[in-house]
Amino acid sequence: MRNFRNYYDILGVAKGATNDEVKQAYRRLARQYHPDLNPGDKAAEDRFKDIGEAYEVLSDVTKRAQYDRFGQYWNQNGFQESAAAKPRGWGERAAVAAEELDFGKFSDFQDFLDQLLGRRKVNGASRGRPSSRFGTDSSRKVGGRAVRRDAEARLQLPLEKAFTGGRERIRLEDGRSLEVTMPGGMVSGQRIRLKGQGAGGGDLYLRIEVSPHDYFKLEGADIVCELPITPCEAVLGGQIEAPTLDGWVKIQIPAGVRPGQRLRLGGKGYPSETGERGDQLVEIRIEVPRNLSPQEQAIYEQLRQVESFKPRASLPL
Repeated sequence: MRNFRNYYDILGVAKGATNDEVKQAYRRLARQYHPDLNPGDKAAEDRFKDIGEAYEVLSDVTKRAQYDRFGQYWNQNGFQESAAAKPRGWGERAAVAAEELDFGKFSDFQDFLDQLLGRRKVNGASRGRPSSRFGTDSSRKVGGRAVRRDAEARLQLPLEKAFTGGRERIRLEDGRSLEVTMPGGMVSGQRIRLKGQGAGGGDLYLRIEVSPHDYFKLEGADIVCELPITPCEAVLGGQIEAPTLDGWVKIQIPAGVRPGQRLRLGGKGYPSETGERGDQLVEIRIEVPRNLSPQEQAIYEQLRQVESFKPRASLPL
């Protein structure tokens, strides 16, 4: 049996951690140990896999409840309440068997299927082998053996998805569908390595392209956005709400704020290479109302009669 994994220890969170705390811990650790940032480091690669496994369980309400209740037996047959009376189909048996196999000894995906299904080979070919998209069409053969070749594919992501990361199902040009654990804080030009998913068992690199956002603009690790406010809010100041990648937050507008003035929200920007987040810069834009109610019109007329502010008095004329 596989050694018990304490997923809370792997992510460094308490057992009573909230979903947001689990997500934040995952984003920080996934970026720290991602294979792209630790090339050739087997320990970091294994740690990255453990982090993804822990997050997959603790971020899922049902799986987490099973894990908390049954501990090391949470995923064993007979300890899953929702599947207690459900017989295993081929897919479930294959998933259990796959956990016990050493994938490194298989030359390609077809060899893995042959071993998993117990197929015998006749003259080097599998008996009863089905047609597969993972054949030799995508790789070159030399002396009857597929040559390992790395491949690259482009993956375009919206800013919000690049920021949060997490599990993503992607479809490749050759028809394959893969589920990938993406790190948080991805940037355009970054490459994500999928080991063994290239031609002939080579690696597949996903080149990330982050789509421009309609509202947020990246300036390094800082995020810049415009925040429209009313003339009253500009004159009197006060607390209002502003959007961030984490959701809406309260922000204090100083009295007499000027158009174009930038207010800084510390730690609400984009993750940097070190995992620390930049700031969000909120640029003030004062919006003048176009359609006033009769009451608003009357109040503005009263204000015009009593206001002492003369903005044109200082013109150099």
